[in-house]
Amino acid sequence: MNEAFDNNYVSPQPGGSKGMAIASMVLGILSIVACCYWYLALICGIAAIVLGILHNKKNGSCGMSIAGIVCGIIGVVLTVVFLVLAAIGLAAFGGLSALENYGL
Repeated sequence: MNEAFDNNYVSPQPGGSKGMAIASMVLGILSIVACCYWYLALICGIAAIVLGILHNKKNGSCGMSIAGIVCGIIGVVLTVVFLVLAAIGLAAFGGLSALENYGL
């Protein structure tokens, strides 16, 4: 009976878990999609970059973690670009007080 139990044992796969790589990729994609919501995009983008780098250091390079890092960087850059454009647009209108004239 012990022999049947030993034959059914499945050893863990080498290479470790890819949980951080998957989380990095998902958060990176979310940071790109939500780049108009700067508070959400910055948090997701930074978390994607950190998780991707941690996964690469711990388990070696993986396509999903690299995709997470790249998407996180793109999301953060897009968010910063949108914030700069919003600040320029706000300055062109004359500040927040000028927007009150438009009923906003």
